[in-house]
Amino acid sequence: MTKTIVFLDTATLSNGDIDFAPLLQLGKVILYDRTSQGEIVERCAEADIIITNKVVIDDSTMATLPNLKYICVAATGYNVVDVKSAATRGIPVSNVSGYSTPSVVQHTFAMILAALCRVATYSEQVHLGRWQAADDFTFYDHSITELAGKTMGILGLGTIGRQVARVAQAFGMAVLGVQRPSSIKDPMPGVRYVTLEELFVEADIVSLHAPLTDGNFHLVNCDLLSLMKPSAILVNTARGPLVHEGDLATALLEGHLAVACIDVLSQEPPTDGSPLIGLPNCLITPHQAWASYESRTRLLKGLVDNIGAFQSQLPLLNIVE
Repeated sequence: MTKTIVFLDTATLSNGDIDFAPLLQLGKVILYDRTSQGEIVERCAEADIIITNKVVIDDSTMATLPNLKYICVAATGYNVVDVKSAATRGIPVSNVSGYSTPSVVQHTFAMILAALCRVATYSEQVHLGRWQAADDFTFYDHSITELAGKTMGILGLGTIGRQVARVAQAFGMAVLGVQRPSSIKDPMPGVRYVTLEELFVEADIVSLHAPLTDGNFHLVNCDLLSLMKPSAILVNTARGPLVHEGDLATALLEGHLAVACIDVLSQEPPTDGSPLIGLPNCLITPHQAWASYESRTRLLKGLVDNIGAFQSQLPLLNIVE
């Protein structure tokens, strides 16, 4: 059994509601709520396995950790680890994929429905006494819009994007996807594939579910935003830098776009601010689409399964390259 496992930032996984007992059963496990870059070497000096969510493990760090044999990323994205350097050192790296799909899909539609049904607005007005003072049994001076009959455009029809498409279809929406070589090989039933520009022109709601790559940094900028309907909604529960925040803020302020529903920003937390914060037609949540209790429980199980396979010298799970 592996001697020491160090989890560098458990606070990213639990606010006190997750039971780490399955992980603790794997051997000597040391849990830290958070770890600064300057604390890694001291805390991991004897570690055979490191678990990290957001703490960066780069080449210089690995060079100072001679006992390190395996790195587990407590997330799907693994850009916090220098994977190429790890490979040259014979250190495999695993992530956990698929655990957050139901949570992200649910949050995507929670934000859309909050925008269309004005849930927070009407609840606030009731608490302020407006319903009590109304002349009729109801009031609805802010428009309420149905999803049925609208068009959902999805950028990124991977596991999450496909599930978003299925839910959209259940609401009675038409669904557009971006035509790429992968979509031609594995088309999704009921989805009409179009160019990127056509998607932004035709969709009433555009939802982003693509990974961040060098090729799509600030992909959604003034050029694409200018193609959208003034009544349209942009949803981003994927990665903040997919969107040029300044361009989006301008589109919202100038009425070229009705609403943005944003769960991710280019800087997290946004200590330097963001042009989107404070805009009344921009709903922002703090990168929590993935964070249901069930999702985080599945994430822990994925970590335990990865490490268990490594310890038992079984074929390694979820290896990234």
